[in-house]
Amino acid sequence: MQLQSLLMPSVLFFLLGMLAQLVRSDLKMPPELVKSLTVYLLIGIGIHGGQQLSHASFGEAVPALMVALGLGVIVPVIAYQLIWRLSQLDKLNAVAIAAHYGSVSAGTFLTAIAFLESLNIDYEKYPVMMLAVMESPAILIGLYLANNVRNSINAETKGSVSQRWSMLHESLTNGSIVLLLGSMLIGDVVPEKNLQSVLPFFQQMFMGVLSLFLLAMGIEAGKKLSDFKKTGLFLISFGILVPLLLGAIGVTLGRELLGYSIGGSVLVGVLAASASYIAVPPAMRIAIPEANPSLYLTLSLGITFPFNVVLGIPIYLYFAQQL
Repeated sequence: MQLQSLLMPSVLFFLLGMLAQLVRSDLKMPPELVKSLTVYLLIGIGIHGGQQLSHASFGEAVPALMVALGLGVIVPVIAYQLIWRLSQLDKLNAVAIAAHYGSVSAGTFLTAIAFLESLNIDYEKYPVMMLAVMESPAILIGLYLANNVRNSINAETKGSVSQRWSMLHESLTNGSIVLLLGSMLIGDVVPEKNLQSVLPFFQQMFMGVLSLFLLAMGIEAGKKLSDFKKTGLFLISFGILVPLLLGAIGVTLGRELLGYSIGGSVLVGVLAASASYIAVPPAMRIAIPEANPSLYLTLSLGITFPFNVVLGIPIYLYFAQQL
């Protein structure tokens, strides 16, 4: 791994955001601006993925879909068992954290794409589709596990059928999922010549917008650094070692099962290793109000996200190159 692979403007802006918090700067990013940057990035990657998928058959995409669904179901179950059995956390907190690690981080995925493109490494289009489908399964599994825990301990609040359907609807219609799937559909069905009027906006500005987004994420991650003492040594280790393990599994699945190139396998590894900090937190606040938000937010945004952005992605690339 070469040092210059980490010297990307987007990564350095992320570190700048964290540094600003460490030195107690008054640097802030307006929340509405951050939301706008997120919308731009999701639409941009969705259109790009749709363009690529327009040249592929549905049959070729099925294996990627199956792997994405499998990861979205299996990862939160494994993470839950590890946290519950090896830490001192109660089951509901374990479920809430596990759901975050079963889902994905669009910011980490976009950083990985920028990283690969900076090194001129090609990648397949299917991981973009996997990104779009991996968010909901983890939320649904988290809901299922939480209900099982409540039933097993005879909790007073078990969740009505209407509440469960509400959570199902919310997870399937989450804004990031709608944007990704909708943008992919637009990129797929609209003739390429008709897309030319908007492509410069979503291509030439992409890296600059990503840098601003990661600056904002660095500021937020920096705010969580002070919460490390609340997570304990086990959870800090979990936030680093589990992504490494899942990333290695994802890269292996990409290379050996899906037959992807090095770049495509790295993206599958990033999907497996990342933890959601946008879609899953509000869903878990509704589904598991008993869980402590500072725990799962500190882990996903304060530990795993910085680790993946700065070190994890180059490690997954190195691993893919060895297979």
